[in-house]
Amino acid sequence: MKKGYFGDFGGQFIPELLMPPLLELEQAMETILPTEEFQTRFIGMLKENVGRPSAITYCPNLSRDLGLDLWLKREDLNHSGAHKINNTLGQGLLAKMMGKTTLLAETGAGMHGVATAVAAAMLDMKCLVYMGATDVVRQSPNVNRMRLMGAEIVPVQSGTKTLKDAINEALRRWLSDQETTHYCFGTAAGPHPFPTLVRTFQQVISREARQQFMERNNGALPDVVVACVGGGSNAIGMFHHFVPDPSVTIIGVEAAGTGEPGCDNSAPLNLGTNGVLHGMKTKLLQTSEGQIKPSHSIAPGLDYPGVGPEHAHLHDTGRATYVTINDAQAINAFKTLSRREGIIPALESSHAVAYAIEHRAELKGKSVLVCLSGRGDKDMGIVDSIL
Repeated sequence: MKKGYFGDFGGQFIPELLMPPLLELEQAMETILPTEEFQTRFIGMLKENVGRPSAITYCPNLSRDLGLDLWLKREDLNHSGAHKINNTLGQGLLAKMMGKTTLLAETGAGMHGVATAVAAAMLDMKCLVYMGATDVVRQSPNVNRMRLMGAEIVPVQSGTKTLKDAINEALRRWLSDQETTHYCFGTAAGPHPFPTLVRTFQQVISREARQQFMERNNGALPDVVVACVGGGSNAIGMFHHFVPDPSVTIIGVEAAGTGEPGCDNSAPLNLGTNGVLHGMKTKLLQTSEGQIKPSHSIAPGLDYPGVGPEHAHLHDTGRATYVTINDAQAINAFKTLSRREGIIPALESSHAVAYAIEHRAELKGKSVLVCLSGRGDKDMGIVDSIL
């Protein structure tokens, strides 16, 4: 396999000016990540500042309703409320040990921005967050949290004013400030080595979940593992340690938008074609001329026209199956989990929960382990406006 590729996907499709910081980052991964100093500090931060290991929770009421055994991997219980902090603490500590003074981030749902602000505050670094202007409005509680922790928020007015455009502007900023700044990329996408780096920090999810499930189920593995997929960081973290287990069915859930034929959506693995975006070759929503199409999801963190290259590879090889859930189905799952189990999921995670609800007939009698990637406090405004 070519360096930086997962099968046919990945690579480094970037301006020459961005090669020095990427090479510097790749070298730091080889020389700093394996050291005892880094590993000891990082493991300590995950335990003391994040609260890891996060729990797995059995859902007795929904399991009875659906006729299956539903389990949740509770990334929503992490400090800051989502899986994102696993990655930002890792990248932040790495950047600090590289001598950087500023963490630069993009964010859609705001959870990565919040987690980057947490990491910067903990590590005594500056924090700069680019966010689409649409998402600044949709996710105002997270914007307020970031500002409270000292982050500077830059609303992006270009394009669709969402995650894709925030990434574009953050990459431009990194070009000018690479000496002092580390771009803390939020998902398992982008140019090499970011997909591998993010997976390195997020695979803690599946490492814990696999062990926890076996301990609770007499050594048995789950029949099905499910996670929502936007760029794909929570999903690649949830899938990684189950990929070698042929008995485990792996399901990634993309956002179908409103669900009507031809509607704007965020399902490049199901509806896209091969192309290049944000420094990687992957599956994209694009026209026949290669122009990126608008994306849409009710969940801001899934509102992205591409996907991480490792997911494109898992899709192509058939090791993982990728399905779609629409906005209404996600809202139903949001309400159902809240009312039946007292757990309010993020709208992103609600897409994964919705898979179990919508496919309960074919899942009857099976054990289903869902990554609850984040909590839903941030989404109450969106849901209230709909309901």
